[in-house]
Amino acid sequence: MTFFAQQTWDGRGYVAGWVPLSGTIVVTSPSTGDAVATVGAADADEVGEAIDRAEAAQWDWAARPAPERAEIMRRAATLLEEHGDVLSRWLVDEAGSAQGKAAFEVGLVLSELHQASATAVAPYGQLLTSSRPRLSLARRRPVGVVGVISPFNFPAILAARSVLPALALGNAVVLKPDPRTAVSGGLFLAALLEAAGLPAGLLAVVPGGLDAGTALIEHPAVPVVSFTGSTSAGRAIGERAGRLLKRAHLELGGNNAMIVLPDADVAAAAAAGAWGSFLHQGQICMTTGRHLVHADVYEEYTDRLAEKARALTAADPATGAPLGPLIDAGQRDRVHGIVTASVAAGAELRAGGEYTDLFYQPTVLSEVRPTHAAFTEEIFGPVAPVIRFEDVDEAIDLADASPFGLSVSVLGGDAFRAFELGERISSGILHINDQTVDDEAQAPFGGTGHSGTGARFGGHDANIEAFTDTQWVTVQSRIAAYPF
Repeated sequence: MTFFAQQTWDGRGYVAGWVPLSGTIVVTSPSTGDAVATVGAADADEVGEAIDRAEAAQWDWAARPAPERAEIMRRAATLLEEHGDVLSRWLVDEAGSAQGKAAFEVGLVLSELHQASATAVAPYGQLLTSSRPRLSLARRRPVGVVGVISPFNFPAILAARSVLPALALGNAVVLKPDPRTAVSGGLFLAALLEAAGLPAGLLAVVPGGLDAGTALIEHPAVPVVSFTGSTSAGRAIGERAGRLLKRAHLELGGNNAMIVLPDADVAAAAAAGAWGSFLHQGQICMTTGRHLVHADVYEEYTDRLAEKARALTAADPATGAPLGPLIDAGQRDRVHGIVTASVAAGAELRAGGEYTDLFYQPTVLSEVRPTHAAFTEEIFGPVAPVIRFEDVDEAIDLADASPFGLSVSVLGGDAFRAFELGERISSGILHINDQTVDDEAQAPFGGTGHSGTGARFGGHDANIEAFTDTQWVTVQSRIAAYPF
């Protein structure tokens, strides 16, 4: 039997094994419109049962030596190296990923597995001074059960970057993936970790709708919720978690600016800008959403960017097309509405602006103003708005005009001058002489403002902070004398 054979999980969820759930969800390919799978859909009671099982399994897991937890992550990495083509195919079929993007995402999951194995055995405490003759220390302990709600756009990595470090640090996890990408965004990960030897009950995958997500957030045995998705949904989750005195790690949207200075290599900058705006059809929180270009190179840059847009084609990624479909008709219509509204308000359409089915062609808008929807909105589609600026202060004002603060890039011939400019902009991520889209397992990741609650992913420090609690411990050789 092949790894991840569909007959073993079709129509099911994962709760201490493959189990039928009260409902089902038909998974549809956004490229062809065909049904490619059926997955189980959990209701609130079934989410509660999964949490109860996870809570029961967690203590024994946390008590295991850290090297044992690390070894399971390493075994899962070896299995992914052997079966990465399976995950890649599901990312193409289910998420509309181009083949290059799918392979890149598999590599990101692999790096997260290696990082999780290292996190499991990382130092997790600190010796403290004390005014009394005793040993005093602070140590990190797993929180218990972590709830994870993940999105559709990079479904495998955006689930894995929460699930894997949380497990490695001794927690149990209940994952609710986006129902549109529940296979690559959850069920595959469950199969991988099961085959690597993860004990039953520690990871549950419960696809479902709003009721399932609400049950996960509100259950008293889930003290930490990790959510990646839209700012509107994140605001609602953060508000509910706050009322329940839970920690909510929120990685939300972005409207990321790429600043092109007059001394930049314009040809290289246009290539970087095209990658930043069009990769995965612009359905990335880090997508280059605003191209801020100095007036001296504005026309050349816009011409080159439009040329690159016209050379790309959105089509069925199974055919090898560089870009695939948008996730659904609602998202396509939203993207097209922003484009048409901006053109009606005075922006110029330099390329694209057309679609067939869910395939929206790469689009370039010039003469975009801060009042246009293409400037103010997170488009989440393959659209590159280009805005002119005259001096550095204006560029900074334009970059900071958005309430989002995820990723900013600055391109220029003098890298240190570009860095000094970037220092003046509020953003969780800053890239000099690169576009805005990047991620590495060992690097801190997160945004400010409407982009989320800061770096809660990447590297030992962020993951330990996210998925553990701090405990103060003192040890004395004998009971102290007290006057009472």
